[in-house]
This record gives sequence, structure tokens and C-alpha cells, in this order.
Amino acid sequence: MWVRGLWLMVSTSILMRWWVPNRVRVAVLRLFGASIGGGCIVRPRVRIDMPWKLSVGDHSWIGEGVWIINPESVALGSNVCVSQEAMLCSGGHDPNSPSFERDSSPIRIEDGVWIAVRATVLRGVTVGAQSTIGAGTVIASSVGPGHVVIRR
Repeated sequence: MWVRGLWLMVSTSILMRWWVPNRVRVAVLRLFGASIGGGCIVRPRVRIDMPWKLSVGDHSWIGEGVWIINPESVALGSNVCVSQEAMLCSGGHDPNSPSFERDSSPIRIEDGVWIAVRATVLRGVTVGAQSTIGAGTVIASSVGPGHVVIRR
């Protein structure tokens, strides 16, 4: 619990600020247990609930205002772009449960995926390699490799 509290203090003072260099953001994420590949960019105002449950491949980009809610693991491959204000949420609850029990599952975003601005990827989803998730789209089930999913 104290690690989570420390993380909240550090993340709001470092990850959320525009003037902090990218290398510092990445170093702090690694310090708190995130696995971050080489050449990654983490833009300002990124919110990550549990960095120790985050892995990011090489040359990936996490855009400004992205929110990663990860009570379960979130894994981004290499050359992934998660655009501004997108949300990745591996947590949830069972709406059919009388006690609204927790129902969380990992998220996996494979190599070369683009998650466009304000898109949302929900628990248990795998987005296949080289896929594109369009702006504002909500993804609640897995997407095969090479697909383009656009909100209509």
C-alpha cells in the first residue's frame, strides 16, 4: 500500500508535468517496476495506475493524457502508438453479480498497433499486430492482426 501511495505522489509530480524530460519519465516508470523498451516516448499528463504491471516494447509512444488503468497487466508491443487521451482499462466488474464483483483481465497490444485519439480498450482484449483502432472507438473484444476498426 505504501508503494502505491508513493507512486501516486511521484507520478503526479513527474509524469503529469510538461517540463519533465522524457528520459526522466521513463526512468521513473522503470524505477517503479515498468518494463520499458528502448526509444520509447512517454508524453506529459500520462496516468498509469500500477507501473509494475506495465510492459512496453521498443520504439513505442504513449501520448499526452493517456490513462492506463491496470489492476491486471497491460502489455504494449514494439512500435505501438497510443494516441492522446486514449484509455486502456484492464479492470472491471461483473454487472451480473449481485455484489458487483471484480472482473479484470490483462490487455495485450501487439507490435505495430495504432490506438487513435480517445479510443478505449477494455479488459481481456488483444489487439493483433499492425491493427488500427480508430478515434473514439471502444474495443470490448479482441481484434485480429491487420484489422482497422473505425467508429461509425
